[in-house]
Amino acid sequence: MTIASSPSGPAVTAGPDDTAVADVTVLLPTREDLLARLDETLPSVRRWPTTLLIVGLLRRDDGWPTPAPTLSAVTMLLARSLRGDDWLGGAGAAEFAIVLAGDETAAEVAARRLTAGVDALGIPGLSAAAGIAALRSDLTPHEVFRRATLSLTAARRTGPATVIRHREPA
Repeated sequence: MTIASSPSGPAVTAGPDDTAVADVTVLLPTREDLLARLDETLPSVRRWPTTLLIVGLLRRDDGWPTPAPTLSAVTMLLARSLRGDDWLGGAGAAEFAIVLAGDETAAEVAARRLTAGVDALGIPGLSAAAGIAALRSDLTPHEVFRRATLSLTAARRTGPATVIRHREPA
């Protein structure tokens, strides 16, 4: 799996021409759309491995909601870093769901590049972590989402640039 590396850039600040950019996050498919996408994808996972990757933002500031220009910058970074057959949507507040064509190893490589890309945006105090769950034909969309979210929660607790795959207990 190849994910395009993201060019580093200066911190994003709102300007007079940024009104269209500020709305880019409302264009993302919702969590309900994500669950529908997973439901459509699950029947074919035996032939084509697919993975759910959730990238969550981490902030070291006042704890207020993430500013719209920051969310837009991250959304654009993720969108331009994915391949045409990958799918990007919203998973929650400051969380981005990506349905990746490929196995967990490929998703982990992509997740590391994407979390590094968020850091490379240069927005003070902003970083990201990621959780990964493989789609399996015996799972429901809600269970795949739960597993990826659980992995993201563990990754966030560990710290910036952490990527955790969901694994079954041995």
